Amino acid sequence: MSAHTTATLAFDVVSAAAIPQAVREKVLALFHASYRAADDTYLEQSFSKIHYLAIATTADGTLAGFGLGDLRIVDLPRLPQQRLALMGICCIAERFRRHGLFPELERRALLAGGIDWLPRVLSCGRMAHPVSLRPMLDNPTRVPKPGTTPSGWQQDVGAAVAALYGVKEFDRATFVCRGRGTPMNCVIDVDVDPEEWKVFAPVDRTRGDSLLSMFWVPDAPEGW
Repeated sequence: MSAHTTATLAFDVVSAAAIPQAVREKVLALFHASYRAADDTYLEQSFSKIHYLAIATTADGTLAGFGLGDLRIVDLPRLPQQRLALMGICCIAERFRRHGLFPELERRALLAGGIDWLPRVLSCGRMAHPVSLRPMLDNPTRVPKPGTTPSGWQQDVGAAVAALYGVKEFDRATFVCRGRGTPMNCVIDVDVDPEEWKVFAPVDRTRGDSLLSMFWVPDAPEGW
């Protein structure tokens, strides 16, 4: 992250289940500023499913950004006691974008529980726009990929992870998490190559769909 941004912001991490009211109001305001049709129910569900909320504020108390996430140990199909990073929604105020604040907030949220990342972590997130997927494009273990149907094992794991997010309808072949019928169009003014949209082809953003994406750090288990 930009050294200038780091020096001018204060960071904090709170339990998503007990967010102070003043913080909650600022988070909701930034959420609405970041989405053309912000669904408060979606955000509230995220608070109930993901453990930590990381925030960054300016000296005058303005919210620069927030991010939800947690690292936990769970039993997944063929992966007992697996370290799983659940990354949630992250919103950055317009003047603080493109300074690396997104990964810094997620990092702080994921580390809040004190769980060691070793030896291997399955990192997951739900995305509604290709820009959110860019940090993992170069990871060869990521699922799904354009033109490739996930394996049976990958589909089983994907369905289990989607359930942890509270997803009611999950398409195992495309990894689409069906929305609640409310549009979730984030306000992002970034050029996106048509190739980046391919994996999002089955995502209907007008009904609030998102794409579940998973990747391994530092590498995938045998047979993945």
